[in-house]
Amino acid sequence: MKKIFYVLFAGFLIGSLTFTSAQENKKMTELLDKVKQQFAPDKRTAIFNVHTVEENGAVTLKGETNLPHAKDKLLAELKKNNIKVKDEISMLPSKDLEGKTFGVVDLSVANLRTNHEHSAEMATQGLLGTPVKVLKKDHGWYLIQTPDEYIAWVDGDGVETMTRSDYDNWNNASKVIYTAFYGFTLSEPDLNAAHVSDIVKGNILKYMGEEKGFVKVEYPDQRIAFIPKDECTDFNGWLESRDPSAENLIKTGKSLMGLPYLWGGTSVKGADCSGFTKTVYYLNGVILPRDASQQVYSGDPVDTKDSFDNLKPGDLLFFGNKATATTKEKATHVAMYIGNGEYIHSSGRVRINSLDMSKKDFNSHRFDTFLRARRILTSLDKNGISLIKSNNLKLKVENETK
Repeated sequence: MKKIFYVLFAGFLIGSLTFTSAQENKKMTELLDKVKQQFAPDKRTAIFNVHTVEENGAVTLKGETNLPHAKDKLLAELKKNNIKVKDEISMLPSKDLEGKTFGVVDLSVANLRTNHEHSAEMATQGLLGTPVKVLKKDHGWYLIQTPDEYIAWVDGDGVETMTRSDYDNWNNASKVIYTAFYGFTLSEPDLNAAHVSDIVKGNILKYMGEEKGFVKVEYPDQRIAFIPKDECTDFNGWLESRDPSAENLIKTGKSLMGLPYLWGGTSVKGADCSGFTKTVYYLNGVILPRDASQQVYSGDPVDTKDSFDNLKPGDLLFFGNKATATTKEKATHVAMYIGNGEYIHSSGRVRINSLDMSKKDFNSHRFDTFLRARRILTSLDKNGISLIKSNNLKLKVENETK
């Protein structure tokens, strides 16, 4: 009889422990999801890849994040719920970088990818001179975050990594911005000199002086080159001269007519739909979020429920999948309104189409998939929009020593 009692009692204890463990696991999963949703709802702009591992009856938190406050919140919530865990979450930037947690794009246009290999999808691009946060390194590739907070991988030749001190020196130095459409930097102040590299509109280099009608410049990796003086200008002066008016935006957009569509492209070498709108606004001193599905939450809403009469030049138009009873609305394409019912966008190439059914450039597919419009020019430096001159392309740095 005693044996039966002990067996039943042992079974009861095991069952109770199993039930408690299951409850804790469920609660931990809920807390992980809650914290991720609060701090890192968009994996394109924040990292919170944390999971639990059970070893010898103990629970360990593993994974990585670049958000110290998110980690603190998770640990506090677990403690509040009397859930004991071992913390092995790796903080980014990685210690393996040995302090080189900053960088500057070192190619005219660096291709940033979704994974650390050249065959991976191109997520976006970075222009020469753009400062970035460096989060970690893997087989010669760096995971970086750009000033618009987009996170992607770039190969080692695409970025020059720096310590905080080196980065501050670069950031505080006098610089020039390339204002011609496309060209080459030269090894000597001579149009017949050997090329150092190609260069495109919007590229930024350190100013080193002038010689024989050329501007002497330095690359982030300290290469020296020369640019014809009439193809570049002082960066700070350029910033002060930016006037993101509807007229200037339209002029910039039309200057890119015929530019080929390039998935992930954000430069005058090629651009996708959101890369085009981003480039147009960038060249006028404004930083937009990277993707159409991010830009759609920026700026102020424009009432287009009954007609397009409220649209103004410079507004962004969004197209895509409309909401249904089971699916959410999803913006998959963006264009810029230029007036008179017309919009300019990158679709195959940069082109102009119309919302007016009577016009020959009317696009029925875009008309049928139109979702909404957002006004950017009334939201400069707010509602997800920032002016370059407000932060001078400086990076938002969250307590990295934590």
